[in-house]
Amino acid sequence: MTNKVNLMSPGHLAYVGDSVYELLVRNYLVNQGIYPLNKVHKNAVRLVNAAAQARGLRAIEDKLEDKEKAIVRRGRNFNSGSSPRNMKIADYRLSTGLEALFGYLYLNGNYDRIKELWSLLIKELEGE
Repeated sequence: MTNKVNLMSPGHLAYVGDSVYELLVRNYLVNQGIYPLNKVHKNAVRLVNAAAQARGLRAIEDKLEDKEKAIVRRGRNFNSGSSPRNMKIADYRLSTGLEALFGYLYLNGNYDRIKELWSLLIKELEGE
């Protein structure tokens, strides 16, 4: 599958990566013991937005391998044809890069690497 994944557009990688990131956040929050659903949702919204994802990417950038940096760059430079609302365009582009990275890793079966990067990222976002 690796060869096929390498040929995918950054938009497709980000599409899958968005779901992977959302699942990581939901799993993290549920395992934190935040039980009232409205509180879980509020925390998810706090973590799943362009600004938070951009901040998370900045925190892990120096830990990325060259191929991963290239995937992030491709995602960041991807033009979806629509412009973001209510957010900085720079954050939107960085968040797309992060999503493309998670999509790439997921589609290649690099689950351990996803866990490793997620661990670093969530520590930054939660201020640990």
